[in-house]
Amino acid sequence: MDAPTKHFTPACERKIIFLLGLLAAAHVFIFSAAFPFFNVVDEQVHLDLVVRYSQADVPRTLTPPAAEALPFITIYGTPEYLWTPASPPDGRIAPPPWKEPPETVRENLLARAAGYRAKFQNHEASQPPLYYSLAGAWWRLGKSFGLDGLALLYWLRFFNLPVIVALVWLGWLAARKIFPANDFIRVAVPALIAFLPQTAFYSIQNDVLSPLTFGAAFVLLLQFWDAGIPAIRLAFAVGLALAATFLTKISNVPLLAVAGIFLALKILRLAQNGKLRASISAVAVLLVVAGLPIIAWMTWCKINFGDFTGSILKVRFLGWTARPFAAWFQHPLFTPHGLWIFVSGNLATFWQGEFLWHRKPLALPGVNLFYVVLTGLALAFALAGTLRRPPQRAALWLGGVCLAALFGFFALLSVKYDFQDCFYPSREHPFFTSGRLMLGVLIPFLLLFTFGLDQAMRKFSSAIKFAVLAALLLFMLVAEITIDWPIFPNAYNWFHR
Repeated sequence: MDAPTKHFTPACERKIIFLLGLLAAAHVFIFSAAFPFFNVVDEQVHLDLVVRYSQADVPRTLTPPAAEALPFITIYGTPEYLWTPASPPDGRIAPPPWKEPPETVRENLLARAAGYRAKFQNHEASQPPLYYSLAGAWWRLGKSFGLDGLALLYWLRFFNLPVIVALVWLGWLAARKIFPANDFIRVAVPALIAFLPQTAFYSIQNDVLSPLTFGAAFVLLLQFWDAGIPAIRLAFAVGLALAATFLTKISNVPLLAVAGIFLALKILRLAQNGKLRASISAVAVLLVVAGLPIIAWMTWCKINFGDFTGSILKVRFLGWTARPFAAWFQHPLFTPHGLWIFVSGNLATFWQGEFLWHRKPLALPGVNLFYVVLTGLALAFALAGTLRRPPQRAALWLGGVCLAALFGFFALLSVKYDFQDCFYPSREHPFFTSGRLMLGVLIPFLLLFTFGLDQAMRKFSSAIKFAVLAALLLFMLVAEITIDWPIFPNAYNWFHR
């Protein structure tokens, strides 16, 4: 059982969460401003889609860059993400083009624009529309303020500030609902969100919305599970959150599959308890509200991109080919070393992100190992605690199965394709180790993680638990600053505009 450990008054706790929200916004602002454009996680591609959606131009195929996006892509990016220090002839990167005289800027634009039009195809064009619609509205808002050039680009990145603040609040709401008597977990979940060194939050990309949409769905699913006879309003909210999860990122499909199984079990319980007839309206509303937007977008993809997920043209563009089923089991994933690369790579990038700088990961092996080992230990303690059948076991099992489903999905993608000459994944590294694609499970994961920490320190006082949390947050911040410090003086970033 979860022993009561309430030490904060409600007013004090709200002040702590408010402060964590401010710290999260400051954290994301500073690091978003430090990184120049455009990072290696297809940031220019996502910018192009945001601009298109701001013009109500929904792509119907892989497209060249939009006319409005092209000057931003060609003028404001640095090559330093993929260039090594020895790449330029004299070992130095040219100064930012936008600081040159206007006629030189025009010449650079014309020279580069032709090359981009010839080689650029937006391979993310079939991604669902929710993030791009919201970010497109944010882009238009920035333009209405008179922003342009580099200021407008960073304004678009700063869309992540309200997202991270909302995520801190949602993490606290989830922890308060599931662990109402445990101060440590209720504070630790939003605190870890606020200090999370995940570089996806410093970028223009749709991954940042997944923790919000599925985080909301997770909380609502648990309310639906606990309801004797679910209310129609609750069913509507669950359906809307599930639809939003799908319309944010296609890689969230495994989370929806787990949610579907969870709902099926709930319907079975209602039938066993003789409450299904009284709940049929709520169940129908949930299915319709969730199903119609999903079916509509899948139909759009089938008509315009050739398959229901919209992935066939992207796979073809990247040059991937399907491996014969018999060859799947020859994949290095089925060796101890390959399994370690897969699991540790996903956990490390889940915490820290996937940016490269000078063609090398922005990470330190020791820090990666710390996050992987700490996560493994916390999840082991969480599993042991769940087996004791605490009152939160439904939430913990749901979170654990969601995490396992994502690992299973990325393992399937790893073994299914021959990646040919693709930069990542590649034949040399045939693993999907992209933790940002797992961000949808962030809140369930942190609930499991903090529950595991709490179980590991069951015999210690709350003061020691919070001291350990403070030490962990300090480690996260110091490690991130140490790793990213070479970026701050970069001439292409916000601080040197």
